[in-house]
Order: sequence, then C-alpha cells, then structure tokens
Amino acid sequence: MIPPRLSFVTLGARDLRRLRAFYGAWGWQELPGSDEDFAQYSLGSTRFALYRLDLLREEAAPTLALPEAGSWSGVTLAVNVESPEEVDAAYASALAAGAGAVAAPVQRTWGGRSGYVSDPEGHRWEIAYLPGLLSP
Repeated sequence: MIPPRLSFVTLGARDLRRLRAFYGAWGWQELPGSDEDFAQYSLGSTRFALYRLDLLREEAAPTLALPEAGSWSGVTLAVNVESPEEVDAAYASALAAGAGAVAAPVQRTWGGRSGYVSDPEGHRWEIAYLPGLLSP
C-alpha cells in the first residue's frame, strides 16, 4: 500500500541559479544538502526541491525529450494562506519577488479566494485561501 502523503515535490530547473534567487526572494531558506545541481527547502511537512532539468529527465523520463521552454506542464502548486486578505498581500509579494502575473486573485465558486503567478521558468503557483484548510 502507498501511504497517503506527499513527501517531496521536485521541479526541473533550466536555470537553477535564477530559480534559487527567486525562491530566496520569497523568503525561503535552502536546506543543507543543496549543491550546484540541486536545492531543497522545507515547506511544512513537505520538501520542495529544484533539480537540473536534464538530470531530472535522466532519472524520471529517460526516454522522453525535454519539455519545450515556455510551455506549461499542466501542474500547479499552491500556497494556502489564512485569510482572503492574505491572498492579495501574498500575491503582491510574489510579484515583487519577480513572479509573473498569471491571474489576479478573485473569489472562487468553491468558497475561497485565489490567484496565480509563475516563477521565472513558468511553473504555476496558486496563492489561495481555502476556508478550513489551515484550521486546527
């Protein structure tokens, strides 16, 4: 049986130095064990990693071509905050750190509020408030 948890999220990086600077501007601290090909961060109980795209492809998709630069992978990541107002503040902070604006925050039909930004390589991040998610 596979345990129901997400332990690690790894993004393939074309320009690891640029992505390190970007996530550092978000205030995220690299963990020990990072090197010139790999960077990792603790996001609560999940690890977030950046790994050179060519090396990640060798491990995870050895028979496939690298995705085209500028194309979207079909994957989104999310950061949930504690209130609808924090969505707007975090969205503005992400843009100030160099994120690209994808979709400004709006009220969602599912009862929360969210907007989307992209990192310098086009990975999509949803900044969201989902009522009840961060409650004890």
